[in-house]
Amino acid sequence: MRVVLQRVSEASVSVEDNMVGEIGKGYLALVGFGLDDTEKDIEAMVNKIVHLRIFPDENHKLNLSILDIGGEILVVSQFTLYADCRKGRRPSFTEASPPERGAELFNRFVDLLKASPVKNVKTGIFQAIMQVKLINEGPVTVILDSKDLLKNNQKDN
Repeated sequence: MRVVLQRVSEASVSVEDNMVGEIGKGYLALVGFGLDDTEKDIEAMVNKIVHLRIFPDENHKLNLSILDIGGEILVVSQFTLYADCRKGRRPSFTEASPPERGAELFNRFVDLLKASPVKNVKTGIFQAIMQVKLINEGPVTVILDSKDLLKNNQKDN
């Protein structure tokens, strides 16, 4: 499971010119799933995202989590995070989860985020052609891979 997490002052996603999700301050999470992702990947990622400290405190140090600031999360599915561009000129997506399984994993990820103490979680529409707008604050963008999280088996402080 891969997530591109962007700290935003606002973000929205539309499908066919209809806004389907909109948030204020928080995260835009672009989410992709690989062939071997499981519940453990999702749980590790939710835990990391909820407790990751990439919001500034009063001294401008990245010490606050999304929970600390009462932020929101906009989750957008993006299988292209599994693009393999090493060969040729067109990306291969053979490592991306098939759509049916990807939808199951996406919905489970969103359900776990909604069950967390995060104030508000919105989403795009899985497999839709979406237009995403955001104001990246900082800019701060981090890339997370669940396999790295699980490999390190690290506990957040």
